[in-house]
Amino acid sequence: MYRKERSVPLKSSSSALYNNLSVLPLRDKQLTYFAAVHGSSVSLASAAPGGLSVSHRQLQAKEGAGVGCNSSFPFQASWCVLPSRVLLVLTSQKGIQMYESDGSIMVYWHALDGPVTGCQWHLPCLSAGTSSGLVLVFDVPSKGTNITLSEVLEEHRDSITDITSEDGAADLVTADDSGALCVWKAKEEFSLLTRISAFGWTCSSVKLWNGVIAAGYGNGQIRLYEATGGALRATVSAHARWIYALDLAPLTGKLLSGAEDSYVQIWKLSRSPDTGDIEIEHCHSECVTDTQLCGARFCDPEGNSFAATGYDLSEIVRYGQV
Repeated sequence: MYRKERSVPLKSSSSALYNNLSVLPLRDKQLTYFAAVHGSSVSLASAAPGGLSVSHRQLQAKEGAGVGCNSSFPFQASWCVLPSRVLLVLTSQKGIQMYESDGSIMVYWHALDGPVTGCQWHLPCLSAGTSSGLVLVFDVPSKGTNITLSEVLEEHRDSITDITSEDGAADLVTADDSGALCVWKAKEEFSLLTRISAFGWTCSSVKLWNGVIAAGYGNGQIRLYEATGGALRATVSAHARWIYALDLAPLTGKLLSGAEDSYVQIWKLSRSPDTGDIEIEHCHSECVTDTQLCGARFCDPEGNSFAATGYDLSEIVRYGQV
């Protein structure tokens, strides 16, 4: 069971974008960072335990790295946790911007002709998807600004909606607006392991855990696939409306889903010890009344707490396990 905790106020409301919430827990500092996109800016907030102390920063997305550049509209803000550094990455209409974790200093700018729609890290690389279906792979050094574009993956034909990664048999999964998924293995270069065909609905969010792909779709379904071969193992009618966000707690296998129907659902993924089959169990349901949810994330790797954003909602609602 989860109960509502003190909300984190935002300087502006959240835009209706997929996966419009990023969370960075800093246990050594006893702080949690939150980021959500609104219009041409990103609202950053850091909160102490209990939400008693909150500080804010507004980060304006720019069309270039120079001073005085015109504003650009971001699609996603996400913290990418690499072995020796943490970067805050903004994907926007005009390209990719990478900042130090607190948003204070831009360390890299990569301009593109079309929108960049999502990003994800895979040690020691960072991947970003574009509206044309390209997936850009960047090599990121342990420090400094010598970030380089190392590879471009060209399997998708529709706009990339989300990217997820883990170290395992499959390293990277990319999803697009048609609902197709591509599963990749990282060696010296990325190679395609399998392609999971679309079935008529956009895949808005995708997560990878212990060789299990969890994908959320516009019809409210969550589908679970084997990462190695792409076999469909389970279909769950999780929501009455479009799913906007999924998240996984890596230490426990808890799966979170948030949708336009105002509900956050908590699930538990596991494998049968006898057969190895993928199993899913419903654990909790929470209604954020009269709110079109657009972002939801666990706030810790165990899944003991979570947060959510909603369209036109000027706060981040938070819940903790009882």
